[in-house]
Amino acid sequence: MKVPLLDLKLQYNELQSELEEAILKVAQSQMLILGDEVAKLEKSVAEYLGCKYAVGVSSGTDALLMALMALDLQPGDEVILPDYSFFATAGAVVRAGGKPVFVDCDPVTFNIIPEKIEEAITANTRAIIPVHLYGQAADMQAIMAIAEENFIPVIEDAAQSIGATYNNGQAVGTFGMCGCFSFYPTKNLGAFGDGGMITTNDETMYKKFIQMRNHGMEPKYHHKFIGGNFRLDAIQAAVLNVKLPHLESWNKQRQINADIYTNSFIGKGLAHGTGITKFDNVNKVLLPKAVYKYDSNKNYHTYNQYIIRVEKRDELRSYLLQNGIGSEIYYPVPFHEQECFSYLNANEVNFPNSIFAAKHSLALPIFPELKVEQILYVVDTIANFMNK
Repeated sequence: MKVPLLDLKLQYNELQSELEEAILKVAQSQMLILGDEVAKLEKSVAEYLGCKYAVGVSSGTDALLMALMALDLQPGDEVILPDYSFFATAGAVVRAGGKPVFVDCDPVTFNIIPEKIEEAITANTRAIIPVHLYGQAADMQAIMAIAEENFIPVIEDAAQSIGATYNNGQAVGTFGMCGCFSFYPTKNLGAFGDGGMITTNDETMYKKFIQMRNHGMEPKYHHKFIGGNFRLDAIQAAVLNVKLPHLESWNKQRQINADIYTNSFIGKGLAHGTGITKFDNVNKVLLPKAVYKYDSNKNYHTYNQYIIRVEKRDELRSYLLQNGIGSEIYYPVPFHEQECFSYLNANEVNFPNSIFAAKHSLALPIFPELKVEQILYVVDTIANFMNK
């Protein structure tokens, strides 16, 4: 049996006629940059998330860069962020002129530890970037309390987590100064290329982001500050306008798939349950923390990835590949170990959880179109590996 890590063709086949009609409409109009499709998407995303403003941009990375550029970082300004995430989180800080300050992640959720944020704050701290990794909300109540006490703006990296909620249903990306979303094709809501969104409840920041995505221009050919070419293409917005109404059902199916995985692993004696942080048996897997609920008033984990932790991770991945099963390692190198950040001289003793996650984490197929028999085949294959 073949089980790919992701098969976007299945989603495309489901929506093919609507998608092609939407793309053709844009092609016929020749309104290719911004325009009505982008405005429609911005309005729909703002309503979906429950925030005042949403600005369509060129990528999730550029959303992060814009948020940091809006703070006008100066040499020596520090930005606190997790040590374990996709590179864009840290790369954007340096590109905007700041100094990244890495802190360790939680051993189960992989999200930033609020207490570590508090320890890392200095007189030079200008921003905090919590990442809602893999579709699970960071502890925003604690993070916002720390930020507000210290008058530090919060930029939420929600690239992997559109639709995730925290604290009785509030959407990620609506807690801090702004939220940054990615529409990369592999995301729960994916475009046909790059695309992103930045959200805010602050009218001043909204107006600045509108200018910033178009080189800081307002009015035409007048520039009060330097922005960039961060505009969202109309074709990408048209694709997303077709897909957005399906997002909730897709997220719910990801949760159902995660539930099947979790119950199957536990039922086969391959795991003790969710939330365990250390191996007591090399033939066991550590499961994601089950924080999701089907009741939308609770925390809502959208499972962009279903991450297990395994002692013999690399060997298991090779075994899965031999048996036709896709998987991926997110992420094999924490930020403090990246060569480009060696100048920071970060001490590895401060990042035990990041190091553990990088060595042992493995993403399994979780996309909505997975069949139950495919999920069970993955679990059976892992059981065979463990029992060899």
